[in-house]
Amino acid sequence: MKSYAVTIQPMSAFGTPLKGDTLFGHFCWQAAYDASLLEGGLEFQLRRYMEQPFAVFSSAFPKLVQDKRVQYLLKRPDMPLSRLFPVQSRNRCSVIEQRKKIKEKRWMVVDEDLRIDLRSAEYLDDREAADRMAGTATKEIRRRTGRMGKSALEKRVLQSHNTIHRLTGTTGSAPFTPFATGKTHFFPKTKLVLFVLIDPAATDIKRVVSGLKRIGGTGFGRDASTGSGRFDLGECEEVTWPKGDSMNACYTLAPAVPEPSLYRSIRFMPFIRFGKHGDAFASSANVFKNPVVMADEGAVLTPARPSVFDRPYLGRGVGEISKICQGAVVQGYAPYLPFRLE
Repeated sequence: MKSYAVTIQPMSAFGTPLKGDTLFGHFCWQAAYDASLLEGGLEFQLRRYMEQPFAVFSSAFPKLVQDKRVQYLLKRPDMPLSRLFPVQSRNRCSVIEQRKKIKEKRWMVVDEDLRIDLRSAEYLDDREAADRMAGTATKEIRRRTGRMGKSALEKRVLQSHNTIHRLTGTTGSAPFTPFATGKTHFFPKTKLVLFVLIDPAATDIKRVVSGLKRIGGTGFGRDASTGSGRFDLGECEEVTWPKGDSMNACYTLAPAVPEPSLYRSIRFMPFIRFGKHGDAFASSANVFKNPVVMADEGAVLTPARPSVFDRPYLGRGVGEISKICQGAVVQGYAPYLPFRLE
């Protein structure tokens, strides 16, 4: 498979996190309406999806570009903190204070070559990541964010809503039921990177980019009809994926459903996808999909045999998730970065 890095720039708040499995679902809807995006059409590709995925999407991660140097802020690996940050102190109070600060460092800085070395990796908390992003911003953005006080790379806010009676145009009579939904706002002019693995026999990067442009224009995820989930596409370039030679562990870049009996150990944060049908099926009799338990991005898997490194993705497709669409699948695959776990 060919590997690409696609840069996207958020143009609005997001109601749904930019995770790989959700991006895959959005692209499938684009292919359902435009058969030219996939060779043989979507239904043909889904029939062979369990054996050979036509595309594997990563989650989106912040991208730093300064003085022509490119770095990515990936999620801190889901490993015991004692393995990532050895604490050298016998003072119990000092150890507790250090652990509090360590827990806040949720970002791992990775260079453009995508090589991971846990011993020398740099970790940042939200404030440090925002400051690093501000260093790449214009003077006007730095001035505006400076007046706001403490900044963060991502900020979660609640937006109030209310139910409107369609006939009267008012909130109606009792019970008065306002509600709030959360939305994620990114630091101004933040760039995100999305890694895409493509099967050349099924599609190409031009067609994938075409589908992503439509997604960004119409909106991604929840509340897209009210302006959320908009993004623009930036540069797109083929990347050289790290080789698995002498490596013994995998760092996942999207939620995954690992294959059974292929790994000696799996360190991960559980993520349960309570999926819902979108687009034409959003108003169907049963809009909810069956829940799928996944290992969230940032999981560290130790393969039991080296054959796992023969392909740039791991995991498996998940079927039988819908009661109204028998061919529906979930992307249980995930791109991964091989590295050496001592």
